[in-house]
Amino acid sequence: MSKNQLQQLPSVSEVLLEVNKDTQLHINYINKIIKTEISQFRAEAKAGKLKLNRKEIIDLIINEIDRLAKPSMKNIINGTGVVLHTGFGRAPMSKKVIANATKKLEGYVNLEFDLDSGKRGERQNHINELLSAICGSEKSLIVNNNAAAVLIALNTFAEGKDVIVSRGQEVEIGGSFRIPDMVRKSHCNLVEVGTTNRTHLKDYEKAITKKTGAILWAHTSNYVMQGFTKEVSLSDLAALAKKKRIPLVADLGSGALVDMTKMGLPPEELVAGVVKTGADIITFSGDKLLGGPQSGLIVGKKKYVNKIHKNALYRTYRCDKWTIVLMEEILRTYHSEEKVSGDNLSLKLLTTSQKTLMKRGEKILTDIPKKKIKDLGISLVESKVEAGSGSLPVETIPSAALKFNPKTISVSKLAKIFRTGNIPVVGYTKGNTFYIDLKAVLPNQVIRLIQAIQDV
Repeated sequence: MSKNQLQQLPSVSEVLLEVNKDTQLHINYINKIIKTEISQFRAEAKAGKLKLNRKEIIDLIINEIDRLAKPSMKNIINGTGVVLHTGFGRAPMSKKVIANATKKLEGYVNLEFDLDSGKRGERQNHINELLSAICGSEKSLIVNNNAAAVLIALNTFAEGKDVIVSRGQEVEIGGSFRIPDMVRKSHCNLVEVGTTNRTHLKDYEKAITKKTGAILWAHTSNYVMQGFTKEVSLSDLAALAKKKRIPLVADLGSGALVDMTKMGLPPEELVAGVVKTGADIITFSGDKLLGGPQSGLIVGKKKYVNKIHKNALYRTYRCDKWTIVLMEEILRTYHSEEKVSGDNLSLKLLTTSQKTLMKRGEKILTDIPKKKIKDLGISLVESKVEAGSGSLPVETIPSAALKFNPKTISVSKLAKIFRTGNIPVVGYTKGNTFYIDLKAVLPNQVIRLIQAIQDV
């Protein structure tokens, strides 16, 4: 039986003859796909379980090639309600910001070339003055993410020396990023002070020795500790660091450039506010509340920023032209401490009111056939969402969501149908109900979302 089934297997060259000549894949990859598929069918044949003929096998392999020929990265509709979703690339970018950036990036750019002097320039100059002015710092630097910013700062000031950290600030964020691990990977020695819930200024004072290279203050951006707690203010810590002539590095994490409360959002530590405390170096993410591309931003006192810039590790962490051009565009969306352009898509989505979202949801329902609404059990409900990526922790933001209670299929199957459709939509399941939250759905995606629902 298995011998007859093995005879149904096509050769690699036989399948290649059926491959579309316009397929956008390297021939080596096509060969690999074919061989992988044939080996799987061969295993079935040897077990006597192959139920397909040669043509059917070839057709299935061609279908798999066609599937893999489509780009893996796709534009999706984020129905989770989480605006700064790490799995979806964190801060979303507006079409205008991307268009402005791509206009500059076609061909060549003056990344490290001074057009006035005709000599070599510095890539940091494209955003240094603007970012420093917004944050009120003497100088700034951009690297490829905040973890890199923290690591290179500690390595610059305390390689082979001690870094003092409060036990209450030894945080872990997504992806197993832990402060103690970052200190050790910076080739520094971790010196813990205080307790989990209470740390005093005298704890820092007692820990300072001739071996101390830096003090690290880490913002607990993804959780809040309540009850019998005590932590040293940044101002007091900065005064101590200045007195002892030890650099104070403040890892701010999220990095808000505007007052969130004035935008109707939960409060978040302002970068400019932290600069005023006297901290020597402040690090934060460029792709969270700031709304930019993946990057780590370093602001602070000129002499310390310059030292970081001269660190040999900087070359391994420096940003490319894409990141710098996009960051420059995003920074230009900030007009004052209270005013931000609507081109900053992250802040635009976060500040869209629940009332607006409910009206948007009602419009969606009016454009969906009543039978479809009944079959999928769709209704519009008020909801609460988180900003995401450790930004604005604990506090939730009012939103609106489409609620699905399908009659004929399971909730898990419905969720997969949405994810794998021609217009990928990712929602979330809670209990025996599927939701598509509207908080992170772009206004220009509403028509596509309606189509995606109708396609189910």
